[in-house]
Amino acid sequence: MATRKRGIWAIIEDSTRRKKARMSILKKMIETGIRVGDDGRYYVDDIEVPDTAIAKALNIDRRVVRQTANFILSVSELENIFTKLQPITFFKNIAHYLGFTVIVIESEPEKPGIISEVTSIIARHKLIVRQALADDPELISQPKLTLIIEGEVPSEVINELQSIKVVKSLTIIK
Repeated sequence: MATRKRGIWAIIEDSTRRKKARMSILKKMIETGIRVGDDGRYYVDDIEVPDTAIAKALNIDRRVVRQTANFILSVSELENIFTKLQPITFFKNIAHYLGFTVIVIESEPEKPGIISEVTSIIARHKLIVRQALADDPELISQPKLTLIIEGEVPSEVINELQSIKVVKSLTIIK
């Protein structure tokens, strides 16, 4: 019998019932890529993040932050996730300064193919994708596909992208 994979929110919700502070810590860890090391400390990549910094940012007691790290290491499903998180560099807010164009597409996340359709159009016009980030619909209520494109994006590309059936909205940020 095949094992059914569980989504990350199902795992988090199962382990945080009636524990709002713990839920807020786990959510912030997912959003920022903060992980728990084997030593029970919090890290962004290899930089240690003090319990007090997390507590202050979330307006919760630092003891709850410490307890959450210990809890993560005691539950294998959580340990498998929260000891392997990584932060990412995302150029969206600095793209303009780098000469890039940002394309943000909101589509119907339950329908497959948006990434392949969009990248096919971009490749056909010989544009260079510097970054691509697709929000996880399980984590984000209105997920978006964000592409950082080198240089300007011609209007015909924008028109083609808007004509994709599953595209709800398209935003260009120069």
